[in-house]
Amino acid sequence: MKKMSRVNLSTCLGATVLLAASANVSQAQGQPAPDHPSVTVHGQIYSPRSILARNMGTQEDQTTQFPPHKIIGNVYYVGTRTLSSFLIVTPQGNLLIDSTYERNVPAIQKSVEQLGFKFSDIKILIGNHAHGDHQEGDALVKQLTGAQVMVMAEDVTALQAIKPGGKEHPIDKILHDGEEVTLGGTTLVAHLTPGHTRGCTTWTMNAQEGGSTYNVMFGCSLRPPGVLTPAIVNEFNRSFKLVRALPCDVQLGDHGAQYNMQEKFAKVQNGGRNPFIEPASCKVEADIEEAMFHAILAEQQKGARH
Repeated sequence: MKKMSRVNLSTCLGATVLLAASANVSQAQGQPAPDHPSVTVHGQIYSPRSILARNMGTQEDQTTQFPPHKIIGNVYYVGTRTLSSFLIVTPQGNLLIDSTYERNVPAIQKSVEQLGFKFSDIKILIGNHAHGDHQEGDALVKQLTGAQVMVMAEDVTALQAIKPGGKEHPIDKILHDGEEVTLGGTTLVAHLTPGHTRGCTTWTMNAQEGGSTYNVMFGCSLRPPGVLTPAIVNEFNRSFKLVRALPCDVQLGDHGAQYNMQEKFAKVQNGGRNPFIEPASCKVEADIEEAMFHAILAEQQKGARH
């Protein structure tokens, strides 16, 4: 998470340790962290701080390897407890979505290798959005694998400002809304869903399992900032509409909590049907964030009238 982000660093709905975690993130960015308004969605109460703490967890959560696992078809999870990183495996090499923090790259490499794949087989690196907790490690991944780094045009400026240890942020190809990235018979489509960042990208692809084809959606954060400008309001209105229209059987996200990763992973261990295939849950994150977006906007408009 970088100071340049257009995000309101807010959140925590429970544990004191999570409140402390969100407070640390907020302080690091030098921004206030108001914890209002609150919304109730699907029977759960959310506040700005609770959503951020849910996403980020503790410092340990952000850097501790989560057991790498197959999600569906050729899609695997190789991230930490709270910061997602996905490996898409193809006969012509592999794609990685999100390098997360640079310090997490060794954990991602370990996860890839524990799954039986070579880290050096990563040919393409794409990202979710231009914040350090998702794309700070791009330069190191490229250094270790030689992967081609592809980024959304609207996030180029923000990514260029992410320079861990002074490293220039690698950009090998600039993508645009609707563009396809294909490798080894697998095609991912980049959908521009701005608001959280200018180039926030929701990726979609098809995955095969058990003789059936499923729509996989790698959601980009829809978490609104504390101050909504007219431009950001327009971006979010477009993004919520687009995300709701995308076909989805398997919803993933840039933070595992956005799709109940740990709960679903536990179910995998028990066998039975694939718990990640859950079309009914595909719009839950959009429900939460859109409710918060409208609540923040209403509060802001009310304040402007006084």
